[in-house]
Amino acid sequence: MFVMEFIKGIWSSILKLYLLKCSDARRVRYLRKLGMKIGERCRIRTLKFSTEPYLIELGDHVAVAAGTEFITHDGATWVFEDDVDGGGVFGKIVIGNNVFIGINCIILSNTSVGDNCIIGAGSVVRGQYPENSVIAGNPAQIVSKTGIQRMLSKQNPGLLKTRNLSYREKDKIVKEHFGIK
Repeated sequence: MFVMEFIKGIWSSILKLYLLKCSDARRVRYLRKLGMKIGERCRIRTLKFSTEPYLIELGDHVAVAAGTEFITHDGATWVFEDDVDGGGVFGKIVIGNNVFIGINCIILSNTSVGDNCIIGAGSVVRGQYPENSVIAGNPAQIVSKTGIQRMLSKQNPGLLKTRNLSYREKDKIVKEHFGIK
Protein backbone atom coordinates (compact mmCIF):
# COMPACT_ATOMS: atom_id res chain seq x y z
CA MET A 1 0.00 0.00 0.00
CA PHE A 2 2.75 2.46 0.96
CA VAL A 3 4.74 1.63 -2.18
CA MET A 4 1.73 2.29 -4.44
CA GLU A 5 1.05 5.66 -2.76
CA PHE A 6 4.72 6.54 -3.10
CA ILE A 7 4.72 5.67 -6.82
CA LYS A 8 1.48 7.66 -7.34
CA GLY A 9 3.09 10.65 -5.63
CA ILE A 10 6.17 10.46 -7.84
CA TRP A 11 4.03 10.10 -10.97
CA SER A 12 1.89 13.08 -9.93
CA SER A 13 5.01 15.20 -9.38
CA ILE A 14 6.43 14.24 -12.78
CA LEU A 15 3.09 15.04 -14.46
CA LYS A 16 2.95 18.47 -12.81
CA LEU A 17 6.53 19.29 -13.84
CA TYR A 18 5.69 18.25 -17.39
CA LEU A 19 2.51 20.34 -17.42
CA LEU A 20 4.35 23.42 -16.15
CA LYS A 21 6.62 23.16 -19.21
CA CYS A 22 3.66 22.69 -21.60
CA SER A 23 1.46 25.24 -23.30
CA ASP A 24 -1.31 27.09 -21.51
CA ALA A 25 -3.82 25.20 -23.67
CA ARG A 26 -2.57 21.84 -22.39
CA ARG A 27 -2.65 23.03 -18.75
CA VAL A 28 -6.20 24.31 -19.25
CA ARG A 29 -7.31 20.95 -20.72
CA TYR A 30 -5.80 19.12 -17.73
CA LEU A 31 -7.43 21.44 -15.19
CA ARG A 32 -10.81 21.17 -16.93
CA LYS A 33 -10.53 17.39 -16.63
CA LEU A 34 -10.17 17.90 -12.87
CA GLY A 35 -13.49 19.80 -12.90
CA MET A 36 -12.36 23.43 -13.03
CA LYS A 37 -14.46 25.83 -15.06
CA ILE A 38 -12.08 27.87 -17.20
CA GLY A 39 -13.04 30.42 -19.84
CA GLU A 40 -11.29 31.21 -23.11
CA ARG A 41 -7.87 32.83 -23.69
CA CYS A 42 -6.52 32.12 -20.19
CA ARG A 43 -2.84 32.09 -19.26
CA ILE A 44 -2.17 29.81 -16.29
CA ARG A 45 1.35 29.44 -14.89
CA THR A 46 0.55 27.42 -11.76
CA LEU A 47 -1.01 24.08 -10.94
CA LYS A 48 -1.77 24.85 -7.29
CA PHE A 49 -5.55 24.59 -7.47
CA SER A 50 -6.32 22.99 -4.10
CA THR A 51 -7.71 19.54 -3.44
CA GLU A 52 -11.14 20.59 -4.77
CA PRO A 53 -10.39 22.20 -8.16
CA TYR A 54 -14.05 21.71 -9.14
CA LEU A 55 -14.90 24.57 -6.74
CA ILE A 56 -12.87 27.05 -8.83
CA GLU A 57 -14.13 29.09 -11.77
CA LEU A 58 -12.00 31.34 -13.98
CA GLY A 59 -13.63 33.65 -16.53
CA ASP A 60 -12.35 34.57 -19.99
CA HIS A 61 -8.93 36.21 -20.45
CA VAL A 62 -7.60 35.45 -16.96
CA ALA A 63 -3.85 35.36 -16.30
CA VAL A 64 -2.60 33.51 -13.21
CA ALA A 65 1.12 33.98 -12.48
CA ALA A 66 3.51 31.34 -11.16
CA GLY A 67 3.43 30.42 -7.49
CA THR A 68 -0.19 31.46 -6.97
CA GLU A 69 -2.28 29.06 -4.88
CA PHE A 70 -6.04 28.60 -4.77
CA ILE A 71 -7.30 27.14 -1.48
CA THR A 72 -10.91 25.93 -1.41
CA HIS A 73 -11.06 24.63 2.16
CA ASP A 74 -10.25 25.78 5.66
CA GLY A 75 -7.74 23.39 7.18
CA ALA A 76 -7.95 25.14 10.55
CA THR A 77 -11.00 23.05 11.44
CA TRP A 78 -8.48 20.33 12.25
CA VAL A 79 -7.96 22.04 15.63
CA PHE A 80 -11.56 21.32 16.64
CA GLU A 81 -12.37 18.40 14.37
CA ASP A 82 -13.96 16.49 17.26
CA ASP A 83 -16.42 19.37 17.83
CA VAL A 84 -17.52 19.32 14.18
CA ASP A 85 -17.61 15.53 13.85
CA GLY A 86 -14.59 15.52 11.54
CA GLY A 87 -16.25 17.95 9.13
CA GLY A 88 -14.48 20.42 6.89
CA VAL A 89 -15.36 23.91 5.72
CA PHE A 90 -15.28 24.45 1.94
CA GLY A 91 -15.99 27.39 -0.34
CA LYS A 92 -15.98 28.35 -4.00
CA ILE A 93 -13.57 30.71 -5.72
CA VAL A 94 -14.95 32.67 -8.67
CA ILE A 95 -12.71 34.91 -10.78
CA GLY A 96 -14.36 37.18 -13.37
CA ASN A 97 -13.30 38.04 -16.91
CA ASN A 98 -10.17 39.98 -17.85
CA VAL A 99 -8.37 39.49 -14.52
CA PHE A 100 -4.64 39.41 -13.80
CA ILE A 101 -3.43 37.58 -10.67
CA GLY A 102 0.19 38.39 -9.79
CA ILE A 103 2.96 36.05 -8.74
CA ASN A 104 2.75 34.16 -5.43
CA CYS A 105 -0.79 35.17 -4.47
CA ILE A 106 -3.02 33.10 -2.21
CA ILE A 107 -6.69 33.04 -3.17
CA LEU A 108 -8.78 31.68 -0.28
CA SER A 109 -12.18 29.99 -0.26
CA ASN A 110 -15.39 32.03 -0.47
CA THR A 111 -13.76 34.60 -2.75
CA SER A 112 -15.29 36.37 -5.71
CA VAL A 113 -13.34 38.78 -7.91
CA GLY A 114 -15.23 40.88 -10.48
CA ASP A 115 -14.34 41.59 -14.09
CA ASN A 116 -11.38 43.78 -15.10
CA CYS A 117 -9.40 43.39 -11.87
CA ILE A 118 -5.70 43.28 -11.08
CA ILE A 119 -4.42 41.39 -8.04
CA GLY A 120 -0.95 42.48 -6.93
CA ALA A 121 1.91 40.06 -6.35
CA GLY A 122 1.93 38.27 -2.99
CA SER A 123 -1.62 39.26 -2.05
CA VAL A 124 -3.75 37.10 0.24
CA VAL A 125 -7.25 37.40 -1.13
CA ARG A 126 -10.52 36.48 0.59
CA GLY A 127 -13.95 38.03 0.20
CA GLN A 128 -15.93 39.88 -2.44
CA TYR A 129 -14.20 42.37 -4.75
CA PRO A 130 -16.10 44.48 -7.29
CA GLU A 131 -15.19 44.86 -10.95
CA ASN A 132 -12.55 47.37 -12.05
CA SER A 133 -10.54 47.05 -8.82
CA VAL A 134 -6.81 46.89 -8.17
CA ILE A 135 -6.44 44.57 -5.19
CA ALA A 136 -3.25 44.16 -3.12
CA GLY A 137 -1.87 43.30 0.28
CA ASN A 138 -2.25 40.90 3.17
CA PRO A 139 -5.09 40.94 3.84
CA ALA A 140 -5.91 42.12 0.33
CA GLN A 141 -7.73 45.43 -0.03
CA ILE A 142 -8.87 47.55 -2.94
CA VAL A 143 -6.07 50.06 -3.49
CA SER A 144 -7.38 51.81 -6.62
CA LYS A 145 -9.50 51.46 -9.72
CA THR A 146 -8.24 49.64 -12.81
CA GLY A 147 -8.64 52.84 -14.88
CA ILE A 148 -6.09 54.61 -12.70
CA GLN A 149 -3.65 51.71 -13.11
CA ARG A 150 -4.19 51.83 -16.90
CA MET A 151 -3.35 55.55 -16.94
CA LEU A 152 -0.22 55.01 -14.80
CA SER A 153 0.92 52.15 -17.03
CA LYS A 154 0.51 54.24 -20.20
CA GLN A 155 2.63 57.04 -18.69
CA ASN A 156 5.32 54.77 -17.22
CA PRO A 157 8.74 55.33 -18.83
CA GLY A 158 9.36 51.58 -18.51
CA LEU A 159 6.45 50.72 -20.84
CA LEU A 160 7.99 48.88 -23.79
CA LYS A 161 6.07 47.35 -26.68
CA THR A 162 7.09 43.68 -26.42
CA ARG A 163 3.90 41.73 -27.19
CA ASN A 164 4.41 38.86 -29.66
CA LEU A 165 8.19 39.29 -29.69
CA SER A 166 10.59 36.39 -29.23
CA TYR A 167 12.67 36.31 -26.04
CA ARG A 168 15.69 37.46 -28.06
CA GLU A 169 13.79 40.42 -29.57
CA LYS A 170 12.31 41.39 -26.19
CA ASP A 171 15.70 41.20 -24.45
CA LYS A 172 17.25 43.39 -27.16
CA ILE A 173 14.61 46.12 -26.65
CA VAL A 174 14.81 45.98 -22.84
CA LYS A 175 18.63 46.08 -22.83
CA GLU A 176 18.67 49.01 -25.24
CA HIS A 177 16.13 50.89 -23.11
CA PHE A 178 18.23 50.47 -19.95
CA GLY A 179 21.59 50.97 -21.68
CA ILE A 180 22.82 47.42 -21.14
CA LYS A 181 25.24 45.99 -23.70
